[in-house]
Amino acid sequence: MASFIRPTELSHALAALAGQNLTVVAGATDYYPAQVGRNPDHDILDLSAIKALSGIASEADYWRIGAMATWRDLMDVDLPTCFNGLKSAARQIGGPQIQNTATIAGNLCNASPAADGVPPLLSLEARVELQDHKAVTQLPLADFIQGNRRTCLAPGQLVTSILVPKSLRPGRSAFIKLGARSSLVISIVMVAGVLLLDGEGRIIQANLSVGACSEVAQRLPLLEAELVGQVPGGQLVRPTHFAHLSPLDDHRGTAAYRLDAAATMTRRLLRELRA
Repeated sequence: MASFIRPTELSHALAALAGQNLTVVAGATDYYPAQVGRNPDHDILDLSAIKALSGIASEADYWRIGAMATWRDLMDVDLPTCFNGLKSAARQIGGPQIQNTATIAGNLCNASPAADGVPPLLSLEARVELQDHKAVTQLPLADFIQGNRRTCLAPGQLVTSILVPKSLRPGRSAFIKLGARSSLVISIVMVAGVLLLDGEGRIIQANLSVGACSEVAQRLPLLEAELVGQVPGGQLVRPTHFAHLSPLDDHRGTAAYRLDAAATMTRRLLRELRA
């Protein structure tokens, strides 16, 4: 019979994970729908009772988003404007029941190409903190997600937090999502961005990301470099800036449609960030 483990201490969770093969759940909003009609045949480690993993805190050089912090927690906490894009994504993830339960870290661990949290967190230069019973390590979000439903999590490791550097505090940010309807929908294309501007309104730094156009959300390095020194606007956006993306053809849209939509939405994003 499958077992269900729900520890209250992180050390107990790590010890359990080191000793056996466990399926880890946090909000479980992706896990439980996938089990409909199946008999449970695996042991579960539920992190929801570990208070040390909850909340969003300001620390010396970064903000720490705990592994059990929900999208509602993010929407409710007071954060600078560089988080506006991530908060916008939070408001478009499911309905209130999902937002109250689903975790931001779980969205990353699920590693869906259409995960709404990934593009804004990439734009925020987020790092992922991993922990096992021996050590704590950190790595960029871009290195954590390795493909469709694949991450670099090793056996015995948990994601314990997401770290966002405070160097982006003065930045302005936004997120735009294209779906078949305005909410409760899987993304066809997403774009997110954080801009740092000088006193004359010219771009010092541009961090732009596109999701649902490759197995893993991608930054736009060529466009980012060309935007430095410019006033935000869509006039510089060209198809060549998206050539490294590899969108799929599926029932939600063709590859060509996705690429065209990504360019259009990026122009719109930059105009929005200029306002």
